[in-house]
Amino acid sequence: MDPPLNVPHRENETVLAEAVTNWMFTRDYVSQGLGIQIVEVGPGYSKLEMRVRPSMTNGHGICHGGVIFSLADSAFAFACNSRNQKTVAAGCSIDFLSSARVGDELCAEAMEQSLQSRTGIYDVVVTDQSGKRVALFRGRSHRVEGEVLKE
Repeated sequence: MDPPLNVPHRENETVLAEAVTNWMFTRDYVSQGLGIQIVEVGPGYSKLEMRVRPSMTNGHGICHGGVIFSLADSAFAFACNSRNQKTVAAGCSIDFLSSARVGDELCAEAMEQSLQSRTGIYDVVVTDQSGKRVALFRGRSHRVEGEVLKE
């Protein structure tokens, strides 16, 4: 049986997504400072991980919501720029479902839900090491002029 005709194209899209993400990550000092690791990227998709450190906790001794938001926002950014079109956030929201604690390994998985013309919708699910959902994030993207990488 012949492979689907779109396999090489899909592989090229994944290679491009990885190159864009790597280029952006080298300039993303917030993600680096938080210890975020890139696990996987593809067209309209990214998966990141981060371990919660003591310096990331709030006055209640749990992970600060802004840190969880930053992890989700980074996953959103890598997913919506994965096609090498410069894209920025137009808006986003987050719902916190449970707390995270020092030592927890958080995973943010961003998935494109819609891409129409210059706008997109992306959902990011943040889970802990046991798979428990910590937060749900939804981002709206807006494509601006230009490419991330010059081809």
